[in-house]
Amino acid sequence: MTETGPTATRRQVLAGTGALGLGVAFSGALSELFTGTAAAQTTGHAGYGPLVPDPKGLLDLPEGFRYRVLSREGDPLRSGEGAVPSNHDGMSAFEGRGGRVHLVRNHENRHTGKVPVPAVEGLTYDPAAKGGCTALTLDSRNHVLSERVAIAGTAVNCAGGPTPWGTWLTCEENEDKAGTNGYTKDHGFIFEVDPADPRRTGAVPLTAMGRFQHEAIAVDPRRGVVYETEDAFERPFGLFYRFLPDRPLGGRGSLRAGGRLQAMRVPGVPDLSTIQDIGAAFDGIEWVDVPDPQAAQTPIRFQDFGRGGITHAQKLEGCYWGGRSVYFVSSFARTGDGSAADHYGQVWRYDPERRRLTLVVVFGPDTDVRLPGESPDNICLAPGGGLMVCEDGSGAQHVYGVTRRGEVYAVARNRQNIGTAEEPEWGEFAGVTFSPDGDTMYVNCYAPGTTFAVTGPWRR
Repeated sequence: MTETGPTATRRQVLAGTGALGLGVAFSGALSELFTGTAAAQTTGHAGYGPLVPDPKGLLDLPEGFRYRVLSREGDPLRSGEGAVPSNHDGMSAFEGRGGRVHLVRNHENRHTGKVPVPAVEGLTYDPAAKGGCTALTLDSRNHVLSERVAIAGTAVNCAGGPTPWGTWLTCEENEDKAGTNGYTKDHGFIFEVDPADPRRTGAVPLTAMGRFQHEAIAVDPRRGVVYETEDAFERPFGLFYRFLPDRPLGGRGSLRAGGRLQAMRVPGVPDLSTIQDIGAAFDGIEWVDVPDPQAAQTPIRFQDFGRGGITHAQKLEGCYWGGRSVYFVSSFARTGDGSAADHYGQVWRYDPERRRLTLVVVFGPDTDVRLPGESPDNICLAPGGGLMVCEDGSGAQHVYGVTRRGEVYAVARNRQNIGTAEEPEWGEFAGVTFSPDGDTMYVNCYAPGTTFAVTGPWRR
């Protein structure tokens, strides 16, 4: 998931205070994302002030905010099942009974993962794989009540997304087949995880949803359609998919019943990176059946989609449902990698009722100041208005807020150096999410794997 990018403007951001106009262009279409949510109650200004250096050297936050470390890689799991796994990635928070919160956290471990997710009977898909999820239960003050394995034996669990019925869909960003890298089963699937009781869901791949390098998902809460992003590293780049379940909105386990997997075709647009005019909209979006969702012989993005081809995009990452549309992120595009054009991040909006795709956010590069790194990644709604965006680039790493007016401001900065004193390197942020009441932001530092609970005047 981690990619490096230009850092020429990073010092400008680190030296800034308050809101910064970081080369972000916005479309009015984004405002629908906040309609009817707590995020609509914005106060008309951006940012919470400058980041204050943390004397403990973990997490810099604005004045008035504080953090609690919930979990760190290598520490014992409270369940006694082993150690907290490494590579903390996508995450979501779910409401529990009596004010409790359930967190489900991905671990993007490859076959070389430093601290694997412990294999647990009944929760393990492939004993040779080191990825998976862990689940934390917190009380109303963010004290950890339990921490345990939620699913094991999966590979490179990157992001995912919550379902309307309160489960987590964890995505394998990997398409290795059995016999590759020591794996005993094929990988590249989505798995459902029950945050309160993982044994209700077990370790069952949702094969009809496709086998490819999954990144994230979002579920249409009215129709039950599941949208999926593919983070492919080489040409041809990833696709944007939708899955039409045979049992839409059927609750826990219903996605096992199968359905149809389709990929998005934007007529006349083979590569989304070429579109850089804010507000550019495309009607009549087409959805083409995937010839072989299991990719038995050929990865899906290489398959023949017939006349008109299919639409690709580099680094398709975060995916989020808001209002009546699905939003998805292309974290960057580089012509040097084979993209048709360059950008430092896009957010797209697809309205299924109108079958319309609109470009609503672009980060750089044709600006003097821009979002550092070029990698907006995980996104979520912020209680005070706007989006929270995890940075996944090089140099210092941040969580940024983005207002509806296109202003960008720093919310948090990782201070944990995983490099050397001569060549410092900071782990990316991932899995940003808010508690059901909106009072706490939970976020992961990828490496060293750390989960934080951040409280403060979020609605200010």
